[in-house]
Amino acid sequence: MARGKEEYAARMNVLTGFGKDLARRAKSRCELCSAAGEKLSVYEVPPERPVPEFERCVLLCSRCEEAFRDPRKFEGGDQWRCLGEAAWSELAPVQVLAVRLLQRLGTSEDWAREALDGLYLDEEVEEWVTEEG
Repeated sequence: MARGKEEYAARMNVLTGFGKDLARRAKSRCELCSAAGEKLSVYEVPPERPVPEFERCVLLCSRCEEAFRDPRKFEGGDQWRCLGEAAWSELAPVQVLAVRLLQRLGTSEDWAREALDGLYLDEEVEEWVTEEG
């Protein structure tokens, strides 16, 4: 049991170490909704690799992070329209998260279905979107 705790702590240290570079890349804004002036956290886009990779991480505000950490609490609505723009990001992990949420919203929101219909994704990103975490 102690070994698992040590491995988890080591993983968290690596992810935390990505924080400054992610903040610089994101200009200290949430990479999904562009919220500024809020506490941001490093989020590793599932599925996780054995060793955390910077290219699979994003910086999220608490609202966006909660949408992934606890999907049961996720509530749709117009506040998520920002995902339409995030889905066109140059960054694959941002695209993946935006598309995953748009797919969830697409069951009840016409604008989310429209955003998905007009979207073009690289094959690699499409595969990542469907990978289980």
